Parts: sequence; C-alpha cells; structure tokens
Amino acid sequence: MAVVEKVELGFDENGPGNFFILDDVVNGVLDNTTYVLGGGSFFYDVSAYVQQINVSRGKSRALDRYQAGHVTVQFNNRNRYFDPTYAASPFYGQIVPRRDMRVWANGVIVFYGTVDDWNLDYAPNGDSSATVSAYDGFAFLAQQTLTTATNSVELSGTRVGKVLDDAGVAWPSGQRTIDAGVETLQGDDVSPADNALQYLQLIESTEPGELFIGKDGSLVFQDRNHVFPSASVPTLSDTAGGITYSSVRVVYGSELLYTQSELSRKGSSTIVQANDLTAQSDYGVRTLSEDGLLHNTDAALANLATYLVGQYAQPEYRFDQVELILSQLGTTDQNTILGLELGSVVKVQFTPNGIAPAISKYARVISINHTASLVEHRVTLGLGTLNATLFQLDDVAFGILDTGTLAF
Repeated sequence: MAVVEKVELGFDENGPGNFFILDDVVNGVLDNTTYVLGGGSFFYDVSAYVQQINVSRGKSRALDRYQAGHVTVQFNNRNRYFDPTYAASPFYGQIVPRRDMRVWANGVIVFYGTVDDWNLDYAPNGDSSATVSAYDGFAFLAQQTLTTATNSVELSGTRVGKVLDDAGVAWPSGQRTIDAGVETLQGDDVSPADNALQYLQLIESTEPGELFIGKDGSLVFQDRNHVFPSASVPTLSDTAGGITYSSVRVVYGSELLYTQSELSRKGSSTIVQANDLTAQSDYGVRTLSEDGLLHNTDAALANLATYLVGQYAQPEYRFDQVELILSQLGTTDQNTILGLELGSVVKVQFTPNGIAPAISKYARVISINHTASLVEHRVTLGLGTLNATLFQLDDVAFGILDTGTLAF
C-alpha cells in the first residue's frame, strides 16, 4: 500500500500562494476563504516535485549522544523551479538557506528542521535535480553559547529548562517536552564559553536520560524513570501476530562491554570507581569513563558508577536494527511505525531461519531512518537494549517481580 509523502518548505509572504491583497478586486474581498492573510511565513507544499527523501535521526549506540537529525530531499528540477537564479520560477527568492522544512508521511510528521544548503545537478539532456539539505534544532544549539549565570541546586529537568530560557538560546516554550528529572544537580556557574548543546548533553549524562530533537522539532528530555507501558508497545515480528519486518540484524559482542566505570564530577578531584570483579576475570578490565558530571554529591556519582557497571558488565545479545518496507504493510501498521519516536519501546520477535524457539526481546528505538522514493518507503529502526528496564508496578511485562531495575 502506497505511503502518501508530503514535503513542505517555509516560504515568506512574498512567495507563491493565494494571499489577501488590500484593495484588489479579486484578492482583496473581505471575508473570503480563498485569499488569506500572509502573516510573515508559511509552509508551501512542494511534494509534486519530490523524487527522493532520506531522513536520518538518532545515534548508533545506547551510550552515545544523539546527533543532529538530517534530511535530504531531491526534487525534479527540469523546469528550473528550484534554481535560485531563475526569475521565472514560482519559487524565485525562496530557494535560500535558513528556511524551515517539514516532511510528512501519511499525514504523520517525520522531520522538522531548517534548510542548510541547496545543491543543483544539471545534465545535458535536461534531466536535472535540486537537492535540499536540512538539520534539526541540535544544529542550532551547537552554535549557541550561554550567558553568564549561577545555577542553584536543582533537578535535571529544571536545569534543562533554564538552559533553554537562557538569552543565548531563547528556545520557544511551546517546543519542549521535558521530564522533571530524578537527579539533583550541583549549583554551578556558566559563562559565554559554555556551549548550549554540550551543557545540555552533560545534564543528559548526569541524569542519565535521553535528550533529542523530536520529529516535530520539539526538544525532548526524558529522565531515567521515564516509563513506557508494555500494553502500548508494538510488536515487530517475522511471523503472524505482529508488524512484519523485511530484515533484522542481531549483535552479540563487546561494543558495550564495560567491567569498570570511573566517573568524576565538576569541581571535584575525586574519581569514583565501580568494578564487577567476576566480569573482569572473564573479560578483563574494560573502563567506561566520564568527567565533569553535574552530580551534587560523590555518593550520587557512586550510584551512577554502580548502575553503569551493572548494566554493561556482560556481553550484549541484542536486536541492533530492523528494517520495514511500509508499502508492504496496511495503513494501520504503517501509521504505527510512523508514530514511533526516538526513545520509544518496541518488542521484536525473531525465529532464526524459521527454526524454533523464537527469540523475543524488548528494545528501545535509538535511531529512525527513512528512505522514500516514488515507488517505495523503507524505515530502518536502530535499537538499543532494554535488559535493565525500570520496574513498573502492575505492568504485565515490566512489573514482574525480580526483574528490571527499581530505580537509583
């Protein structure tokens, strides 16, 4: 079943469209619904010219930090409509960087960002294309520095909000989804030498939580107690009873194997260490180090060190990646996949080569990639382990006694 793609570019009030023109006998009729007020900028649908869409969001490993989301869209440019020098184009004056961009599938937004550049490719036979490249809000945050301020002792979610409110950032209040936070952060001083994104990611590591730009452009901060009821978790399966995927990749190795952790916090020379001696006997000493964290006490830092070793001291068998071809799914399943966000939880079922027993594991979505053309739309989900999910009272999957982690 075909997926309905839509790409919109942010044009200003002088761009194409039906706008109210004062005193015009056609466009200036009061109370009409055809010719509307421009009001600065608006999104214009350019889907008719789309040839290819590629969206990349997320990170490669659970312990990595999220990267800026990126999209490239290739347009048919045989008519030179996307040539910024072509004055006869209906988009003339609009093909410039720093314009907003949205990408949709089946009416579900899959990317919101800002245009970085345009690349024009011409062929002698006229089969030409224009490719726009855009990034999400992390690219903006990476270029902002904080103003001078002194923070008090407070929860991590409160600190995230303060960074976004900083005059050097001024992130819109309506584009935030911020958990309260569990970890109490130390009071500290920030200065114009502090990069906004780096400081936010330091808060993320201290919590530890998840910090990313949502597909709708909002900044999302999920604290470590953020829960996902198993009843709302979709099942991805190679057999009946779930959403069918086209391929799955399994990883079993040492890329996330750490038998020792060494942590330090900002303003302290103390290095806190945790060890799993049994794992070190089996696999050697593999150290996970982080410096300059924002914990308020060494005891809180020690809790994190113990948690990290407890989670990563054994080799990990996990589903690393699942690919789905949306055109082979029904609309309901398509929209379930399109509705997933970074940090979402899925259940993956896999029977290797059709030989029982099946393997069934929960996983957290850590990357979402879309590749869409005129004939096909593929979604690739990168997955992180969920072996140590938090205990959730009364949940049929995550509320079983003696499983999961209560909290720390």
